[in-house]
Amino acid sequence: MVKKAPRRTAERILEVTLDLFNRFGEPNVSTTLISAELGISPGNLYYHYPAKEELINTLFDRFERSLNELLNASDGVRDVEDAWFFMHSLFELIWQYRFLYRDLNDLLSNNRRLETHFQSVLKNKTRAVKALLDGMSRAGALSIDSREVEATATSMVVVLTYWLSFEYVRDPRKALEAQNAQAALMRGAHHVLNLLVPYLEPGQRRHLLTLVGAYNNADQ
Repeated sequence: MVKKAPRRTAERILEVTLDLFNRFGEPNVSTTLISAELGISPGNLYYHYPAKEELINTLFDRFERSLNELLNASDGVRDVEDAWFFMHSLFELIWQYRFLYRDLNDLLSNNRRLETHFQSVLKNKTRAVKALLDGMSRAGALSIDSREVEATATSMVVVLTYWLSFEYVRDPRKALEAQNAQAALMRGAHHVLNLLVPYLEPGQRRHLLTLVGAYNNADQ
């Protein structure tokens, strides 16, 4: 059997840091805790990442790259089924980096680089949602007045961006635990797409309700 090469320390640091940030929130995780969790000296940690901000920025860069790749898939959305899968995929990625969304306002106020980059994230999300609306409209899945597109897309992005914060406020002790992930993601996808209900073709509206019902039953 060929032995796997040991993971590089820098990669292990990022993995452990992401896990700790997600579990406890970025403000509650110190570099001392990260090095202790890894079983390495603080000096070893600082060799790879001289400041906590560098850990945050590196993780954000990974998130942003994955997000932009995923947002490009909005061009292929043609119906409710596609939109459901697309939104659920977005929420899965957001969940993977949920510390960014849980502590978003604090992170942006303390990190100028994240502040500017997250503005681009919002613009890219909005652009992707507009592409989704356009694709579904051209496919006959929905009918929306062009004057309503901007406000509808913005509302969808707001729910998409702040859904996990809402979940956290509802139940701070349990909402962001791993065992609650699927239920939280399903609710988020449902509420984002529910904003399309007034514009959906009747058959597509029924299909959305069917999808939501199926996920609700599976979660019980």
